[in-house]
Amino acid sequence: QVQLMESGGGSVEAGGSLRLSCAASGVSSRWTCMAWFRQSPGKEREGVAVVYAGVDLKTYAASVKGRFSVSQDSATSTMYLQMNTLKPEDGAMYYCAQAPGGACALHPWSEAQYKYWGQGTQVTVSS
Repeated sequence: QVQLMESGGGSVEAGGSLRLSCAASGVSSRWTCMAWFRQSPGKEREGVAVVYAGVDLKTYAASVKGRFSVSQDSATSTMYLQMNTLKPEDGAMYYCAQAPGGACALHPWSEAQYKYWGQGTQVTVSS
């Protein structure tokens, strides 16, 4: 059973930075997709960043490209999301998700493939 736990959320002023962590347990293969999604009140959940762990293939949403960076530490089974130059519209609940296999290489934002989700960590960005 895969379990995911996010941490690192908080409140920051616009222009600031935060680093989110997603600690994974129970993942038995490196051929998996790990992703960050976010959801604000009244809005649909949207994909932010995805890494296909087996080949370290990374995909970013257009709204965060150049500001956010996803990375992984295979030794600790932890995925990170470094968020720089934060904007008020980046404020949301951030979730990490895991999908077996590599479908994310072609369809990174298809939520149906993500079988496991964390409980989320809140990010608030003030203007």
